[in-house]
Amino acid sequence: MAQAGRRWQRSLFPWLLSWGCAQCTTDPCVFTAERKIDGKPQRLIIGCYVDDLFTLYSDDSPGSLYESFTSDLAARWNVEDEGPVSDLLNVDISRDADHVLLQQH
Repeated sequence: MAQAGRRWQRSLFPWLLSWGCAQCTTDPCVFTAERKIDGKPQRLIIGCYVDDLFTLYSDDSPGSLYESFTSDLAARWNVEDEGPVSDLLNVDISRDADHVLLQQH
């Protein structure tokens, strides 16, 4: 199963592009999507690492870009939302209403 992550990316990346995401030119595993919903700009930043997705979003209310993305993703694949990320690549992540703190040990 050493190639499972690569196979996942070969399926996921075209889907992200067809969904309207733009692939980052400096890191091909990062995608962005921006849309106005009810006149309000919303943005997603999606990072893919092996078989995990990390999604940053500006709004998660009903009808939001994030909700649309996660709903469409779940309709295509059997995915599981593991909640807010607390660590990524040996970096601890904590947040409050106004700040995000990254700590590397």
